[in-house]
Amino acid sequence: MAKQYILSIDQGTTGSRAFVIDDKGKAVASAYREFPQYFPKPGWVEHDADEIWASVKGVISQAIRKAGIAGKSLAAIGITNQRETTIMWDRRTSKPVCKAIVWQCRRTAEMCRRLKKHGPQFHQKTGLVLDPYFSGTKIAWMLNNVKGLRQRARAGKICFGTVDSWLIWKLTGGQAHVTDMTNASRTLIFNILDLKWDPALIRVLNIPAKVLPEVKNSGAVFGKTAKGVPGLPAGVPITAVLGDQQAALYGQGCYESGTAKNTYGTGCFLVVNTGNVIIRSRNGLLTTLASDVRGRPVYAMEGAVFIAGAVVQWLRDQLGIIKTAADCEPLIKGLKDNGGVYFVPAFVGLGAPYWDSGAKGVVCGLTRGADKRHIVRAALEAMAYQTKDVFDLMRQELGRAPRSLRVDGGACANDFLMQFQSDMLNTKIIRPRNIDSTALGAAHLAGVTVGVWKGKKDLEKLHRTDKIFSPKITNRQRLDLYGGWLEAVERAKS
Repeated sequence: MAKQYILSIDQGTTGSRAFVIDDKGKAVASAYREFPQYFPKPGWVEHDADEIWASVKGVISQAIRKAGIAGKSLAAIGITNQRETTIMWDRRTSKPVCKAIVWQCRRTAEMCRRLKKHGPQFHQKTGLVLDPYFSGTKIAWMLNNVKGLRQRARAGKICFGTVDSWLIWKLTGGQAHVTDMTNASRTLIFNILDLKWDPALIRVLNIPAKVLPEVKNSGAVFGKTAKGVPGLPAGVPITAVLGDQQAALYGQGCYESGTAKNTYGTGCFLVVNTGNVIIRSRNGLLTTLASDVRGRPVYAMEGAVFIAGAVVQWLRDQLGIIKTAADCEPLIKGLKDNGGVYFVPAFVGLGAPYWDSGAKGVVCGLTRGADKRHIVRAALEAMAYQTKDVFDLMRQELGRAPRSLRVDGGACANDFLMQFQSDMLNTKIIRPRNIDSTALGAAHLAGVTVGVWKGKKDLEKLHRTDKIFSPKITNRQRLDLYGGWLEAVERAKS
């Protein structure tokens, strides 16, 4: 039998990746391309949807060329994507109507405050909190602020989609306007009980239903490629779509209730699979949809930290303290502690468990003895502290803590951060050999959907552990360090 390959597209907040995965689960080639970020006003974050598509086309072509395979060897395509980022485009021309509003953008904070009385209704039906993070108020903002858009939307001339929908539309030549359950569950207008767009919530936000995509299970045929995509023949099926955090959960083998992972990407996202049980948080965590091993919807609890790896990018681009993310670990080597310096990277407000859209970033505890090394260390420690904020709440909500935490994402390659994370959580941290779990999750589910792999037993053979980190500090040390963090957070709050 000829060797089969899966193309996995991982479209993230700051760049796009493509991986070619063989039928043994090995990534035989990959490509990466960054694209511009736009910050037109304080707290606003935008992307150009055409630039996203150009970056995806580029990495697809490059990855397939590097793999040295013919496009006809591809059995399927899996897509994973930054969630909540909102795109609207013309159904006839496929042209975006304006810049995409990124999940980090806070422009709808005032709208959320005005809608506060509807908060319990949104929470009950969607498992989410009424916050600018999610897509629903972003759609409403576009309809209210782009001239003539509401009329065109009512006439059925406009499509809304999260990034997955946009990519499927472009890959299929405009033949498929679809999304999956996991991405739909992040829009603030999808009922996770009924597994349908919710008419009442759509009315609250005054969104014409004609703009919404069809919703499918995460493992399904979403469409087939059209002619004209560089490196791809026509007719390759798209058989898996997952929001990035749900893809990472799947890629880490967390298909069953009680399993958990944390992703250190642009943001930081701790997710635990709760199976068929909906657990409603009393403390600001989110209830959302994930995928079982066959791509069918299950429930999960999630804590979202808005700024994690992005703080390292900020140190690089805005301050010029480092040239690459890999510079962080050698730079702080030899520092015995943080010198009392804490960094709360609330550049776009604070996510779980604070949900404070008006919070601002703070570096505190500076003395004459502090230097750039302390700021870099404090930035790395902030990722671990924010994860602890969420982990401790999750422990309360579930009535137990996961015995271990699987990790992935670019920042988890940093040994200092992973050891500090283990120390803060007093829990084992398991890092896989391949930390690109989002891309692997999309590839694995795409392969299961078309039969490249039969299910859980086949997938378990594909997982390899790189390193396990165990806690090394005392409880007193842990409490003292975390107490300093909580004081710093109070300074950052609005």
